[in-house]
Amino acid sequence: MILPDKKDALHKVWLYRILGAIADDKNASADLRFKGGTCAAMLGWLDRFSVDLDFDYTGKTDNLGIEAMRSTLENIFKNIGLIIKDQSKNGIQYFLKYEEREGENEDTRFGRNTVKVEASFPVSPLNVYEPQRFVEIDRILTCQNKETMFAHKLSALTDRFKKTRKIAGRDIYDIHHFFMNGFEYDKAIVEERAGVPVKQYLFDTADFIEKNVTEKIIDEDLNALLSPDKFQRLRKVLKRETVTLLKDEAARK
Repeated sequence: MILPDKKDALHKVWLYRILGAIADDKNASADLRFKGGTCAAMLGWLDRFSVDLDFDYTGKTDNLGIEAMRSTLENIFKNIGLIIKDQSKNGIQYFLKYEEREGENEDTRFGRNTVKVEASFPVSPLNVYEPQRFVEIDRILTCQNKETMFAHKLSALTDRFKKTRKIAGRDIYDIHHFFMNGFEYDKAIVEERAGVPVKQYLFDTADFIEKNVTEKIIDEDLNALLSPDKFQRLRKVLKRETVTLLKDEAARK
């Protein structure tokens, strides 16, 4: 995974430390399926920095099953020296604090000191998972395959807005990157999440971006996730090109 700014090196170390500990725990690794931006970046499917760890939880979703997974994760976090800063009362979501100072000078403080770890459930029965080797931590983890991941990334932009009234520039970047690299997506997953035919969803998403995405949204979210040269090359064209890619894909359906 790329590191656009050296101040994020500590954050990257903690991402990998948490991920390695989860992979090494038989209870956690049995029911957690890695996904999202960090997963894609570590597999070379995405060329940006990512700051969170996202999973699908495929275990039992009754209270006993959820509490067992929460207990497993909390023991992992404790054993590697992380503090739970905040957590969901009902789901599996944690905000974990690590020490942000290195050395004695204030100038050595890092901009981040919190990692979000989240496991979503229930999961779509259409999701496809496969084992992948993550070279940077020398572990094998089961994760969403490329088609499943792209389908969920296509859906994330509008889903996030419906749930939080917020738009993430990284969602647009990821759609653009996956299309530009010729990735395929699972049409059935998109339609399941959107509740409309994929052709309509693609046109609707292009229209949503045209009407709601501003240069400010793109700049604020992507500035810290891309190398400076890539950010400058893409920031002015990302919106227009993503809209075109979505409309072209819809026209082929």
